[in-house]
Amino acid sequence: MLGSILVVDDDAPLRELLVRILRSWGHTTIGEAGSVAEALDYADARRPTVALVDVGLPDGDGFSLTRRLRAKPSIQRVVLFSSDADPANVAAAARAGAAGFFPKDELLSPALQRLLEDRADDEER
Repeated sequence: MLGSILVVDDDAPLRELLVRILRSWGHTTIGEAGSVAEALDYADARRPTVALVDVGLPDGDGFSLTRRLRAKPSIQRVVLFSSDADPANVAAAARAGAAGFFPKDELLSPALQRLLEDRADDEER
């Protein structure tokens, strides 16, 4: 069984697109949040195992949110994404405790799908 996922982005149409992509990959339990505050509330209430987090949020940034989510016992993996494909984001994501970083134009990539499936396989072991 694939774990639950939280998608965090202030752009509602992009969140909806990500939810459709994740469902097409077999994920059925998917939550959405448009801000740091909503993401933290959702994580406390629903305890997702994975979070996909945009770097730019209206009430904070994805790097600090990643650190806060990783401190929660249910969150096993955070993946950051951004429209800014600056290579420095990869290192910043790693420092924040993220499992990876993807530019928004690569969110359909098999690499993201594998990253999520690897975690699901680990949970079943």
